[in-house]
Amino acid sequence: MSLVLKWCASLRSHDFPAGEYEALRKRLPASTPFNHLGWLRAAEAALAPGQQLQVLLGYQDQHLCLCLPLIRCREPFGPLLAPVVRHLGHPLSDRIALLIDLPALYAEQVLQAIRRQLPHALLQLSEVPDHPETDGWLRQWAAASSTWQQRLSCRVPVHRINEGDRQEVSGDPRYKLRRARKRIGACGAQVRRVIATPENIGALLDAISAVEAASWKGDDEVGIFSGELQRQWMYQAFTALAAEGLVCLVLLELDGRCISYRLGLLERGRVYDYNLAFAPEHRDLGSGRVLLEEWIHWGLDQDWKWVDASRVSLNNSSHQLHERQTGHLEHWRLSSYSWRPDGLLLGLAQRTWQWLKPRLRKTGTPGTLAPTPPQEHPDALPGHSQR
Repeated sequence: MSLVLKWCASLRSHDFPAGEYEALRKRLPASTPFNHLGWLRAAEAALAPGQQLQVLLGYQDQHLCLCLPLIRCREPFGPLLAPVVRHLGHPLSDRIALLIDLPALYAEQVLQAIRRQLPHALLQLSEVPDHPETDGWLRQWAAASSTWQQRLSCRVPVHRINEGDRQEVSGDPRYKLRRARKRIGACGAQVRRVIATPENIGALLDAISAVEAASWKGDDEVGIFSGELQRQWMYQAFTALAAEGLVCLVLLELDGRCISYRLGLLERGRVYDYNLAFAPEHRDLGSGRVLLEEWIHWGLDQDWKWVDASRVSLNNSSHQLHERQTGHLEHWRLSSYSWRPDGLLLGLAQRTWQWLKPRLRKTGTPGTLAPTPPQEHPDALPGHSQR
């Protein structure tokens, strides 16, 4: 059965098959809230100057079986400014499933179509979880690349909600929770659960973005609401997802004002703990654990199955869900270097760096903190560079 590939210039255009996209997304179990059309359309609206969007659609028997919204831009690599292709949503989408419902025998055809339409040195897909649906595709793409890298970017703690969560947590977290509850009770603050709606989402986003702006995230300009384009993206995306009942928050309020929050995305019984912040003058309350506990108790009441940290740092993560995790999920950064001269050059530079890095670690001066070595995917293909 042949695969028919088409390109579309926008997720908002009249010829984009929104209904078929939604059907494809729903039938793929690995899809996440960051694959929702509302999220991606908001990401498109927030594209920076110089970023070009092209959406690859794949059909079999007139049924949509593939959709890859890709952005192309030029990024600096030392003195070289090279064309790079990424999945729409980078870097604020914490887990992107590749919406592909096809056998891997079509993988090279799709990769060649991407290279023709969006010439690039590097095709890089970030925050892609391990999933058997796409494993064969990645192997085919690896074989067709001049250099292929599959680097572990995130090991996400997850907690399976269970009846044992009705009991008080044991160990050191118990005493930290008790102290936090006591402080919160003493100041008169209250915890509130909210499922956002189109009617209240604007006020909720105003409240939590004000908390983030006052926090260290705002000071360092690393928050999800930092910068006009990101703020536009978040407001539009959460408004669209709220219309589908996918946005939930646990708020700590004092005298009717939000002083701390956790913002989550809810789908298929899984809460993605996407963002949190607290007002700096209330940092000593220890509200984070109390609000995380509230996710779990809310899940017990609503029969949710998982609380998921969404994304954490690969090394030295301080996410409080580590204290409660019952498992983890791995996210990978997939890098396919093309056979163009700039792709060959970048691939050579990366392989050279991978050869040098362990030697530099060995010769590091005493007391110097050497970088953590890259972790290889267990199914790494021989002959392809990993990082």
